[in-house]
Amino acid sequence: MTTNERIFKLKGVVQHYAWGGHSFIPELIGDHNDTNKPCAEYWMGAHPSAPATFHLNGELGTLDQLIKSNPAKTITEAVYNKFGELPYLFKVLDVHDMLSIQVHPTKEEAEKGFDKEEAAGISIHAPYRNYKDRNHKPEIMVALSDFWLLHGFKQKADLEATLENTPELRVLLTLFKKEGIKALYQFVMEMDQADANTILLPLVKREIRHKLDGKLSRTEPGWWAAKLYEGKDLSGDLDRGIFSIYFFNIVQINPGEAIFQHAGVPHAYLEGQNIELMANSDNVLRGGLTPKHVDVPELMKHTSFEEIVPDVMKGVPGRVGEKIYPCPVPDFGISKIELTAGTEYQATAESLEIMIVTEGGALVNNSLVLKRGEVLALLPGAEYELYASGNCTLFKAFVPNS
Repeated sequence: MTTNERIFKLKGVVQHYAWGGHSFIPELIGDHNDTNKPCAEYWMGAHPSAPATFHLNGELGTLDQLIKSNPAKTITEAVYNKFGELPYLFKVLDVHDMLSIQVHPTKEEAEKGFDKEEAAGISIHAPYRNYKDRNHKPEIMVALSDFWLLHGFKQKADLEATLENTPELRVLLTLFKKEGIKALYQFVMEMDQADANTILLPLVKREIRHKLDGKLSRTEPGWWAAKLYEGKDLSGDLDRGIFSIYFFNIVQINPGEAIFQHAGVPHAYLEGQNIELMANSDNVLRGGLTPKHVDVPELMKHTSFEEIVPDVMKGVPGRVGEKIYPCPVPDFGISKIELTAGTEYQATAESLEIMIVTEGGALVNNSLVLKRGEVLALLPGAEYELYASGNCTLFKAFVPNS
């Protein structure tokens, strides 16, 4: 397969995880979703488990194989020498139900963890495997709707107030005042399940009543604890991830705003749609709100127990019509391009760039029509001009110059 054509459309892959919605992604990409499966993520990249596909020079191909066939032309020799692959994975997410409490390891710790599990002979497909590769997984999200997430531990004064004002958690106040965040979190994450149930059952029942009575809003942890269990049987064990809802910052991100997830920062997506860009990794250490493998000792080992004030980014100006969201890693960069009638955006791709249109449509180099939900690949060196006859919004993923 040749790479003479430097600009071509990609078709991503829908991931049907249980927490996804049923309509947003299908409507975005023009898929009727006749099977009515939840559509959680739309992957636009070269991850070998779900690579994007394309038609080029009359052939059907996958992006990962195209890169392998000629890495210098597809991702540049410099990027290949540094990363050995396209170093990012670009996604659209539709979060209907809460995702797991999770942290991501540093690259150094990912390498250690992967090598240790390899030496132990744990299958890469084992459900209890923590490390699927030797890479870190920093990530950034840009909201497409009002988006809610948990992000890092609250300021100590706020966490103390939460414990004081939540009757069922007041028993933890002395421990927190005496020993701090880590001791508090370790205590609830390692306590016997029966003891966790004793605390959480009355809490969840009370919050469900308050939510049904309209006494709670999404800014309060009780709203999310109630959402997790309302209408469900409470006779079994309760998920200790509920503690995290009360201990972490609840953050609302407005459309067009972004937040970066550093290694070690505990977080969980709660609700909404976003664009997500991350290092090309699948290393996730989980602590609750999920039926997947939870490894509390490994989670504790890699969690940052510092209080955090969430840094919500609005973006900084780039070219005309462009906002860039600074990412403190060499693996990826992301920008939002907004065009109005008659405006043009001109650039030359310096890495493999991937774009998706989320609103409106654009004309590329006066020859290629790009509609809402369509994805474009631009190989290094491709000169391009985007033109819109109306309002158009695109998101662009790229590898920054090092």
